Amino acid sequence: MIRMAEPAELPLVERRWLRTGVPVLVFAALLLAWEVTVRAYAVPSYILPAPSLILQTLWDNLGSLMQSWLFTMKITFGALLLAAVGGVLLAVLFAVSKWVELSLFPLAVVLQVTPIVAIAPLILIFIDSTTAALLLCAWIVAFFPILSNTVTGLRSADLNLRDLFRLYRASPWQTLRLLLVPSAMPYFIAGLKVAGGLSLIGAVVAEFTAGAAGKETGLASRILEASFRTEIPKMFAALLLVSLTGIAIHLAFNLVARLALGRWHESEARRER
Repeated sequence: MIRMAEPAELPLVERRWLRTGVPVLVFAALLLAWEVTVRAYAVPSYILPAPSLILQTLWDNLGSLMQSWLFTMKITFGALLLAAVGGVLLAVLFAVSKWVELSLFPLAVVLQVTPIVAIAPLILIFIDSTTAALLLCAWIVAFFPILSNTVTGLRSADLNLRDLFRLYRASPWQTLRLLLVPSAMPYFIAGLKVAGGLSLIGAVVAEFTAGAAGKETGLASRILEASFRTEIPKMFAALLLVSLTGIAIHLAFNLVARLALGRWHESEARRER
């Protein structure tokens, strides 16, 4: 009886092709089934457009949709940058001072568990600038994963190494730079992966709540506008751009993790073997 090789037993190049090829083939099969079903049952485009019609609509409206996409990207990456800087700085304060952690960490938890849909209208009332309000909403969603993961990473340094640093009378700065930061790096990047997608979700959900309209608006406004006009293919085209953006963000941070951790951390080094 012939036994097929497991993925782990295959050469490295073949394993990489499998990781990429199998999901692509499955996704292509689902799209083909969608296309065939819509055409076979003559489903109206205002109920469910075919993938080919969605792509054609995306191409026809690419100019206006790309303007909205750029606005959504500005909110997404602005919120992500603020969340990364604020989350890391606050996590370092938590690692240095237990009193700061006891005082502020519950507030961070409250922000995390409060639905952004519930507080977005209040933020839009108190902040005159719609862009600033959307940025704040997206920041609230993206902030906690980075803070929580970084705090966990800073606490995960080996206890024996901590004792060694104390034995050699290392300063707090040396301990932070040479021990705690390398220990926290994998956790920070993991939080960054989660926060990248959440910042996009926060930007889209906040704009849905705001119901903003006009030139300086994002993809959520295009989706709302198309749904009001029953332009369902255009709505799906804008939704496709949001999905592709989320996938691109995830892949980009996977690449960052591989470049930053691939040479020394088990989470990425094992994938190269």
